[in-house]
Amino acid sequence: MSSATTPGTAAAPAPAPESAPGYRARRTLPLRVEAARQLRRRRTLVMGAVLAVLPFVLIAAFAIGGDPGGRNNRVTLMDTATASGVNFAATALFVSAGFLLVVPVALFCGDAVASEASWSSLRYLLAAPVPRARLLLSKLTVALGFSAAAMALLPLVALAAGTAAYGWGPLRIPTGGSLEAGTATGRLAVVVAYVFVGQLVTAALAFWLSTVTDAPLGAVGGAMGLTIVGNVLDAVTALGHWRDLLPAHWQYAWADALQPHPEWGGMVKGTAVSVAYAVVLFAFAFRHFRGKDVVS
Repeated sequence: MSSATTPGTAAAPAPAPESAPGYRARRTLPLRVEAARQLRRRRTLVMGAVLAVLPFVLIAAFAIGGDPGGRNNRVTLMDTATASGVNFAATALFVSAGFLLVVPVALFCGDAVASEASWSSLRYLLAAPVPRARLLLSKLTVALGFSAAAMALLPLVALAAGTAAYGWGPLRIPTGGSLEAGTATGRLAVVVAYVFVGQLVTAALAFWLSTVTDAPLGAVGGAMGLTIVGNVLDAVTALGHWRDLLPAHWQYAWADALQPHPEWGGMVKGTAVSVAYAVVLFAFAFRHFRGKDVVS
């Protein structure tokens, strides 16, 4: 029987080339490998050291300046910092949540892909071959993991250092009343989780910029700059209810959790706003990188 193609009929498609024996796309760039690479980097160690040292700097400041007192007969969370170790941990979160904790999130997520491009190693990772979606997912997972660890490190060190300096006791609430130390510690864990969720917008923005530019500082600086712009816009009261759409508007909603009868409404709204922005920006990052011409 002749093997020639009959006129008018389409030729059978050529069989797809088989992948290399043992190759599994889901096994490329394991999380443990990426995590080990990021852990050994100097910027990771420096950032961890800064966050670990900050509580001791605050303790030294209180020791030099004396116990804080209320101003204009108004007691704030800062004024109760030395009441107990739990109070000190809450104060450390209060002074760092607005800016300092933004830095590790922007750094880990903004540096994730752009650093590989700046080192001219990105194309070699993709030629391994590591699928593009797999590469982004691995780097994003590790970046978010390190960001969460950074946010947990500060209050943990502050709780330990504050307990050693001021003792273990109930959380004194500035508006009156107190919470048992065990209950307050659990509430602080919820607060840390909320602060992390609130920073997902910065993480997503930095990660998206990391896929757009080959300059890590550009991605990190751009994310931090736009986060600062959001804080400035939130201070413009003329915007009225439009500020409810800004993630910065809800960044201190966690204070409602440190009450005898906690209110969760503000935290729920803040979570919804942050997650919505983050999902869109993460989608932009994956969509852009999928068709990006990697030449460096």
